[in-house]
Amino acid sequence: MIRTVESEPHMSAPVLAAYGYCEAVTGQQARNFAYGIRLLPTPKRRAMSALYAFSRRVDDIGDGTLAPEVKAKRLEETRALLGRIRDRSVDEDDTDPVAVALRHTADHFPVPLDGLDELIDGVLMDVRDETYETWDDLKVYCRCVAGAIGRLSLGVFGTEPGARGAERAPEYADTLGLALQLTNILRDVREDAENGRTYLPADDLAKFGCSAGFKGPRPPEGSDFAGLVHFEVRRARALFAEGYRLLPMLDRRSGACVAAMAGIYRRLLDRIEREPEAVLRGRVSLPGREKAYVAVRGLSGLDARHVSRRTVRRRA
Repeated sequence: MIRTVESEPHMSAPVLAAYGYCEAVTGQQARNFAYGIRLLPTPKRRAMSALYAFSRRVDDIGDGTLAPEVKAKRLEETRALLGRIRDRSVDEDDTDPVAVALRHTADHFPVPLDGLDELIDGVLMDVRDETYETWDDLKVYCRCVAGAIGRLSLGVFGTEPGARGAERAPEYADTLGLALQLTNILRDVREDAENGRTYLPADDLAKFGCSAGFKGPRPPEGSDFAGLVHFEVRRARALFAEGYRLLPMLDRRSGACVAAMAGIYRRLLDRIEREPEAVLRGRVSLPGREKAYVAVRGLSGLDARHVSRRTVRRRA
């Protein structure tokens, strides 16, 4: 069982201000993520905002316009900052609000900070323009940039006392992260191509005649682009099905948070499946009212109860 802190002692003004900064970053930049964490109690919401703000900083370095060698240097400087947070050598009056908030989070929740090292490793793969021959290769990248975030988040959520199979909760959190990341990759396939990045495995691209890449609003001549998308969608659905086994292990509001975030991406996957070529014309997204509906559904516990019943049937 993974325990977390549901309440917190009085916080100093600098720590409150640091969390306020992280929540502002999250509200401005997180989009889908923000819908989920709104459902959490204040201590957990603040902790998740601190994790997001640090992760956003790492991602922004990787996605920026600096030269690769400068990006690598900045990422290693960020890793050094993470080392200071891990060593508890960041004080409340430090000038970096993200570091202050993350230090406080690490003091009050059992978050595995090594997961942020993994995130930095994954972004360094982007800086080196790595490509992936097989799904097993791509999984390494996805575990770094998304599975690790799932495991970090679980440190904030915790698991319910007596939850069956809770020892596998980190595995399910990791798998759910992979499902979200593969959905992101499908959604951003053209945007990534325009930035010189290819994430889908080379052997999958070859299998469906898409090795030429995706730099325009139409699939490569003679390719089976819809077949490629449907193949990857089935893979993502299998990851979602496995990762959703985490939900019955969480308390109601943490489960609602996870169900909301995952539910938004599952609906996004549905849209991509219905119209594969839409991802080549622009970013596919959900309207705000649909995201809100998914959040309410998550708060109702419908997804968690459905997964719980399905798990019981499998055991029977």
